[in-house]
Amino acid sequence: MRGWLVAALMAVLALGPAGAQERDPAIPGVIQSQIDAFLADDFVTAFTFASPNIKRLFGNPDRFGTMVRQGYPMVWRPADVQFLEQETKGGAIHQKVLITDAEGVPHVLDYQMIPTPEGWQINGVVLLVAPPVGA
Repeated sequence: MRGWLVAALMAVLALGPAGAQERDPAIPGVIQSQIDAFLADDFVTAFTFASPNIKRLFGNPDRFGTMVRQGYPMVWRPADVQFLEQETKGGAIHQKVLITDAEGVPHVLDYQMIPTPEGWQINGVVLLVAPPVGA
């Protein structure tokens, strides 16, 4: 059942909104690099991929790491990561990511990416609520 749910969710999300644009290939690399740092419990490196706003909000890598472990456990310890569509909204690029957690549950997250002098950085992540399938 979960396999069917994931396939159906991916098919719907792959269609993307009308505002979808050509992918910036650097963005998935930035997100994957941060996830790789989380998998290594390297919150200092993971924090480098956060935007200046996120860095100001959390102040240091330890507080940032605590937030991720508690609020986004599927990002801290994903079983699978798949990059979906990108779109531009309000001057930022949003990258949707399908993350399957250790229990096999799919989660769709919207990463807001902004350009900075250091390159693309993550300015926020929102967990999207998927509509029930087959309800």
